[in-house]
Amino acid sequence: MQQLIAKLGKDFPDLDFQAGKDFCWSPKTRTIIYPKEVEDTTIGGWSLLHEVAHALLDHSRYSSDFELLHLEAAAWDKAAELAKTYGYVILSDHVQDCLDTYRDWLHQRSTCPVCGTTSFQASARKYQCHNCRTSWTVTASRFCRPYRRWQALKKPPETVSQATFS
Repeated sequence: MQQLIAKLGKDFPDLDFQAGKDFCWSPKTRTIIYPKEVEDTTIGGWSLLHEVAHALLDHSRYSSDFELLHLEAAAWDKAAELAKTYGYVILSDHVQDCLDTYRDWLHQRSTCPVCGTTSFQASARKYQCHNCRTSWTVTASRFCRPYRRWQALKKPPETVSQATFS
């Protein structure tokens, strides 16, 4: 892993590499953080390349949960390109497993706590159900369990009818 970090540091001198708790990209300090005790594994290399990809794509903020998922997918695509240069091949199953964690997180946050319908994000921390009109807030963190605070509407939801096509 140290060899890869050294090569990346040489190829991208505007980025800092720093041992820390987990893999992450800090746009504010332009620092790639990687676990101190990371073993020299293929998956560790993939994760490091993924964080470098965020840096190269200048990912610094997102305005919706879906946009975060899009940024993650873009970073994995860029990491796959980088991997060729550094002698890695990132398996698509690994990428999809990683993206599944974001998809699952997004699904939990967007599921209406009243009727169970997958709903839309109205603002950075608020969702609203298009079926029963319940709205709820979610935490700003993407690293914690997706708690949802909601209030039931005093007015009952309008009846939704479905058209049947033959």
